[in-house]
Amino acid sequence: MATQLKFPAGLYGVSPEWDDAVRLEDAVRAAARGGMRALQLRHKTADSALRLKLALRMREICTELNIIFLINDDWRLAKQIGADGVHLGRDDDDPAYVREQIGPDMLIGVSCYADPARAESFIACDVAYIAFGAMFASRTKPLAPPAPLTVLSTGREICLRQPAPRPAVVAIGGIDTSNAQQIFKAGADSIAVVGGLFLADDIESTARALSNSISIN
Repeated sequence: MATQLKFPAGLYGVSPEWDDAVRLEDAVRAAARGGMRALQLRHKTADSALRLKLALRMREICTELNIIFLINDDWRLAKQIGADGVHLGRDDDDPAYVREQIGPDMLIGVSCYADPARAESFIACDVAYIAFGAMFASRTKPLAPPAPLTVLSTGREICLRQPAPRPAVVAIGGIDTSNAQQIFKAGADSIAVVGGLFLADDIESTARALSNSISIN
């Protein structure tokens, strides 16, 4: 299945807003040992110097570990440091414009919330994945509106109409080891996890459990 996708199936880690690069590196390495396939650096409160420092370090680590590395929001930084891609939300630059700026090779992921029409509109921008959520109550975004599980199956139908390799369907929001299988069964190819992964007592074993959840899909 993964070879037919533009973005890896399985566990997609999204970093907490930690300033400590060593702490983040240790957590990423542990998650990678447990099977994490991709990482998004998300730190909205960091100043430009800290964001650059973290981005450069995470790019180096992800290259070493053979993990796909994306940066949240800031496509200019992603392009500057040679990240694999960028994740864009509702308040970021339009994916069509970003595609023009970064060229054909970098990955673009887009937040689609609970809106399949938004997903469909961005397919033409050669996105690597469409992300839906929040699927459950989220510690990272407690005010995020909920998305029904049915949006994942609808998103999958949209993606399956595309030629291979097709965009992946990513689910985010409140996902942990208690509900990951439910998310994969509903149609997700990949689960984006913040607190349910990086705030766990044992990151490696949690990553392994989350990664293994895809086997039932």
